[in-house]
Amino acid sequence: MLVILCPGQGSQKPGFMNSWLELPEYRTTLESMSESISLDLTKHGTLSDEDTIRDTAIAQPLIVAASIATANLVDLTSVFGVAGHSVGEVAASQIAGITNQDQAMQLVNLRAQAMAKAAASSEKTGMAAILGGDVETVIARLTELGLTPANYNGAGQIVAAGSAEAIQQLVAEGPEGSKVIPLSVAGAFHTSYMQPAVSELAEFVSTLTVSDPSKTLWSNQAGQIVRTGTEYLDLLVGQVANSVRWDLCMEAMVNAGVTAVIEVSPAGTLAGLAKRGMPGVEIVALKEPKDLDAANELISRTGVSK
Repeated sequence: MLVILCPGQGSQKPGFMNSWLELPEYRTTLESMSESISLDLTKHGTLSDEDTIRDTAIAQPLIVAASIATANLVDLTSVFGVAGHSVGEVAASQIAGITNQDQAMQLVNLRAQAMAKAAASSEKTGMAAILGGDVETVIARLTELGLTPANYNGAGQIVAAGSAEAIQQLVAEGPEGSKVIPLSVAGAFHTSYMQPAVSELAEFVSTLTVSDPSKTLWSNQAGQIVRTGTEYLDLLVGQVANSVRWDLCMEAMVNAGVTAVIEVSPAGTLAGLAKRGMPGVEIVALKEPKDLDAANELISRTGVSK
């Protein structure tokens, strides 16, 4: 069984869309999504520099648009399921048939702006990745500093979030046996600092008419399978101010019998986590159009019957 993985914020790099935009279908899809939210995604995916595409209000729509556009280039009819990391859950909602393309882009556009606004209105905050170390020791150190484990990424990686001062202390003196890397992000995502964005998103989601998922769909909340579109969007809204349990998503996928995964563009991060956290599972990361043949070949061997 094969699952599509949709990456989260931080996976985008300057110019990552250059080769993809040579494909007419990809370009047409991207132009349509750009128009739906009045944001020039083509420019940001090709010409904008690292500082520009790091901006939450640009990064999130850019990632979701790229994920949807590349997913459309593979044979989704034989894909068993889908899961997204953080903002990747918005792309997953469209791939699973819960939202349509315009709804997904409007949702991620509002999510990005609301989270950017929440970050700007709070004290200076940040995030840092903790690699290695005993989990209990890591959590104890975060608790000591008043930090939140925002992402449990599995494969020995936890991302901490909170005040910039506490993040600096964590970098200076990390948990025993670990390495701490500060992240270039605009705020403490997936913490209580993002609570102002939750009500804004909830109000928007309540206006949407959505469908139930057509594919198996896992939630970041606890790695559980979600059966209805309404429940999934409610969880997606709450996820903004709560921890991402990608470790539980990977564990649940393995337990469900998943044998192969394809990470859609901008790919690499989740493929790396899967390599360590889902041993034995075949992986294709759609980094360039040349990877499409390998992706479709993997689907033909491991996908569900049509």
